[in-house]
Amino acid sequence: MNKRCLKLGVSVVGAIFVATVSCIADDWNVEKDITFATIGDQALALDLYTPKNTMRDGLIVWIHGGAWRRGSRENVPILDLVKRGWALASVDYRLSGTARFPAQIHDIKAAIRYLRTHEGRLGLKAERVFIVGSSAGGHLAALAGVTNGHDKLEGDVGGNRHASSGIQGIISLYGASNLTTILDQSTPHGLSVRVPALELFIGGHPDEVSEVARLASPVFNVDRDDPPLLMIHGDQDPQMPINQSIELLGRYESLGLDVTFVPLYGGKHGGAPFYDDERMELMHQFLMGVR
Repeated sequence: MNKRCLKLGVSVVGAIFVATVSCIADDWNVEKDITFATIGDQALALDLYTPKNTMRDGLIVWIHGGAWRRGSRENVPILDLVKRGWALASVDYRLSGTARFPAQIHDIKAAIRYLRTHEGRLGLKAERVFIVGSSAGGHLAALAGVTNGHDKLEGDVGGNRHASSGIQGIISLYGASNLTTILDQSTPHGLSVRVPALELFIGGHPDEVSEVARLASPVFNVDRDDPPLLMIHGDQDPQMPINQSIELLGRYESLGLDVTFVPLYGGKHGGAPFYDDERMELMHQFLMGVR
């Protein structure tokens, strides 16, 4: 896709320096490299995609995957939703090689507070925030979504504590939900990926740091006030067991919460089938239905 970008320079928002690049793409506008927090010498930034035409009432926050230790906000496979009128912010979070859990959730919640605080300047409608993520990002999206106001997970990154980090809807794409059972459910290939990733993310084997593993598991944080949830998971996923989504489905159903689970038959871990027209329409309709 062709797009034209113009560096706008540096401005100051509160105590945060914001360097922005504004782009005009075929189907959306992009404001790049918006710093929402600084931790030591590390700037945490987001990229903001807005539709060219009418903007819907609500903001999507995208959380990238990468086993908590890799990945980038640059990869956003759900931009079709921007074409459908949704503003979308793709956000940084500290990777596990830099900081252990709960740093990642603190960063994501900081980004949401920033977006709500500065919605007027950014031209957003951020009263309703929907969070979407894939793989490790799906796990973080679900955890952020079911821990609105959780003292241990709110953090103080970036300030703006007057603003809510609450989520109104969650979409988890092939994400984890229970770090205490994931290894028992994994294939040998999955174990080769998951064991070192978990040890880096939570600081040890889940059996050795069980309290942290539970805190980092969405299934143990769900309560009756949690927002609607959509999950899509491949039934042939060799890296993230589909039972992870089924566990979260069961927890939601046990509390009578609004949940939709869509198995992707023959689906593996990510790839084009999760982002085709049918799945994008499914996500769009889910977002449209959240009240």
